[in-house]
Amino acid sequence: MPDVSTHTRRVEVPGGAIDLAWAEVTHTGRRREVNQDALFTAYPLFVVADGMGGHIGGEIASASAIARLRGVVDDGPVTPKTIEKALAKAVKDIGAHPETTDDGTGTTVTGVYLDTAGEAAHWVTFNIGDSRVYVVRDGAIVQITTDHSVVQELIAAGRLSPEEAENHPYGNVITRAVGPSDSVTPDYVRLDVVAGDRFVICSDGLTKELTDYGIRHFLDENADPADAVNAMLDAALENGGRDNISIIVLDVADPSAVAAGSGDEVDDDTAEIPTVGAGTAAVGDDEDADADTGDADDDDETSESVSAAEPGDDDESAAGTDSSTAGR
Repeated sequence: MPDVSTHTRRVEVPGGAIDLAWAEVTHTGRRREVNQDALFTAYPLFVVADGMGGHIGGEIASASAIARLRGVVDDGPVTPKTIEKALAKAVKDIGAHPETTDDGTGTTVTGVYLDTAGEAAHWVTFNIGDSRVYVVRDGAIVQITTDHSVVQELIAAGRLSPEEAENHPYGNVITRAVGPSDSVTPDYVRLDVVAGDRFVICSDGLTKELTDYGIRHFLDENADPADAVNAMLDAALENGGRDNISIIVLDVADPSAVAAGSGDEVDDDTAEIPTVGAGTAAVGDDEDADADTGDADDDDETSESVSAAEPGDDDESAAGTDSSTAGR
């Protein structure tokens, strides 16, 4: 099993400070030969990418997106504008690579970053594809991101129930991805900074094997982020491990005062935090249970419309507060 450790950092925010703790893991799973997932954790950005495509195309796509997003952290600042510029560069990288000629090549990109530029600090989530960001707040687990998938569109249109979606033949077909031809814009959601929040950023390899309540169960049972990601990974593998699995757990603690902002409060198991919308303006960037088993089918994830940096090393790396992993 991968060696997983918890990283910590104290961050000054308007009105006080917050303590962050996080851990990450990625695994090939039990049925795949290669890991096409990649992830990156370096304050203030935490992101998962789930690649797709023939041969090593998906691996290249996810690694390209992560490499460009890492550059955003290195150069600063992290904003919707700099994220979108990085993803546009990743599209060019993917398209220029000789191993990514397949029209189905692409990658999801899903993550969260801390914005401390305003009068109050906020979390900003962003999403392309069907990887997810969850938050557990006041004992309730809420999926913050909305899947860009055929089944999610059918659910939103009232033509399919969530139960029917579990076994739908198009369950693995996504409608938006970062790929070799077209630039795409993430959806953004802005959230208050609240002490006690626990974020989970994951590829669908986790959510194929654990329900939302299964995820919450392992968070409730494991206070340390490293223990939590290991417990969820073990359960996902035990439940089948049908896809690559990537998990980040990010915890927020309050040593002094936590900024109060404009995000939506979550107070019950069915609460929803609405999407602010797509594009830079969405977040005001003017300047720049049990371990329940999912029933999704076992086909490769594909993209209906997907739109280089080289893939990451075989070994995972985690050093201090900066960790980047591209699965092989």
